[in-house]
Amino acid sequence: MASIYQSIEILSKEKGIDPQIVLDAVKDAMLVAARKHYRTKEELAADFDERTGAIQIYAVHKVVEAVTEPATEISLPQALKINPGAEVGGEVRVPKDTEALGRISAQTAKQVILQKVREAERDTIHSEFSGRVGELVNCVLKRSEGQDFLVDLGKTEARLPKKEQSKLESYSVGDRIRCVIRAVEKSGKNAGVVVSRASADLVVRLFEQEVPEIYDNTVVIKGCAREAGERTKIAVWSRDRDVDSVGACVGMKGMRVQSIIRELRGEKIDIIEYSDDPVVFATHALSPAKISRVSILSPHDRHMEVIVDDSQLSLAIGKKGQNVRLAAKLMGWRIDIKSEEEKRQEVASQMAAMTVQGAPVGVLADFGLHDRTIQKLVDGGVATVEKLAALTVPQLQSIPGINAKAIDKIQAALTGYFGPAPADEASTGDAGGEPVEAAAEETDSTTDTGEQTVENESDRIESPEAGAETR
Repeated sequence: MASIYQSIEILSKEKGIDPQIVLDAVKDAMLVAARKHYRTKEELAADFDERTGAIQIYAVHKVVEAVTEPATEISLPQALKINPGAEVGGEVRVPKDTEALGRISAQTAKQVILQKVREAERDTIHSEFSGRVGELVNCVLKRSEGQDFLVDLGKTEARLPKKEQSKLESYSVGDRIRCVIRAVEKSGKNAGVVVSRASADLVVRLFEQEVPEIYDNTVVIKGCAREAGERTKIAVWSRDRDVDSVGACVGMKGMRVQSIIRELRGEKIDIIEYSDDPVVFATHALSPAKISRVSILSPHDRHMEVIVDDSQLSLAIGKKGQNVRLAAKLMGWRIDIKSEEEKRQEVASQMAAMTVQGAPVGVLADFGLHDRTIQKLVDGGVATVEKLAALTVPQLQSIPGINAKAIDKIQAALTGYFGPAPADEASTGDAGGEPVEAAAEETDSTTDTGEQTVENESDRIESPEAGAETR
């Protein structure tokens, strides 16, 4: 038993956990083993003797005057034999034989100790690494588990899952690599530290190490969008007018960025100058394509439309949409890209639709038609001026709320909208509709006059004398 304390100290140093946690785990394990061996209802307690390094198991009994529960209580005379200072209401500890626990109980104790130590180690790792998420670490590939790798961080092992690996990279056991701490999981099957080679944070940390201007905060990284193994777009901005943010990141003859590209196994990197103006930022973010113009469709929804020359469309979209996808991710905007030809066709189709649809009937308000009448026409299914002009008087009268007075107002408004009819068309009525009663009366009088004229002409033709006079 004396060697238990030494074993606890060694285990604590190996796992990097508090020795008291391991000691408590050993006590709990001994209690579990004792309960399983003795099969008693007694209340058991464990105590550690620092002098001998032994763990003693005790049965705890309460001192009473009259015993009713022998498993948990003890009479005062019996208690005085064990402890001369015992009193009624106090407790007395009766030692139990730990040598009799047996092999099975020892195995149970071992399992409990290992479980407690794992939990303590997990808590220690979580408390140490949870505040280091996003930090760049150097690690060594230890072994593979399927498509995942386990890497050595020194104090603990970390997991490099398949989804956190770059497509361009292949690994072998013993390789030294740089990763970022992606997450620290406290529970579950894969509890522990998760590292990544595919995160955009890796590129950011590499630039911070490689570019002194970023390290001293003269140049600020405003955003980074990455598709690991293919392309990365990083936006930078300079606090000092005399410092070129893009040039500082590229370095003399591209030395700085080339060092990062080598670390990422040849992944392409676009360094973009940041701008507060979304139009300017979009122009930079969609490079190398040249942008014709940018329209903000909805500032609230962060939605914009980008127009490019027909020859630049494929370049702006990129392979499988990668260029515009990364630009949208970098900016946090939704980007619609269209060529000049597509935009012309869209505008032409919109104009054609407006022409076919016609002007809204509401424009007649400018020509004296009351809003209530306009609303009644719209409710009756007459939404355009062209449709209204094609209706006859009976059709207008069939619309609820449209009376003869309203029809007069409608015809007046239509006349004002289309302009006065030519003189040779004055007798045909307004805009294809039947004439109102006043117009009908004028037509009747005109007809009478016409008949009179016809009769006079007949008289002149029938009279030979008149014909002779005419000749």
